[in-house]
Amino acid sequence: MYKNVLQAIDGIEIYPLISFSIFFLFFLGLLVYVALLDKKHVQAMSYVACENDEEDTTLEGAKQ
Repeated sequence: MYKNVLQAIDGIEIYPLISFSIFFLFFLGLLVYVALLDKKHVQAMSYVACENDEEDTTLEGAKQ
């Protein structure tokens, strides 16, 4: 039933091509972004989660 409904829509064959193009261009753009990313910035960001904060954000610090 659904196959007949979709076949009745004019121009339906363009939608898979559009969705694949968007998918492909997004990941191609992401790949280019990562390849051109400054390596020093990536190295600095990798240590951000390990740094100690100046203020205490634990639950014990909030209770005091």
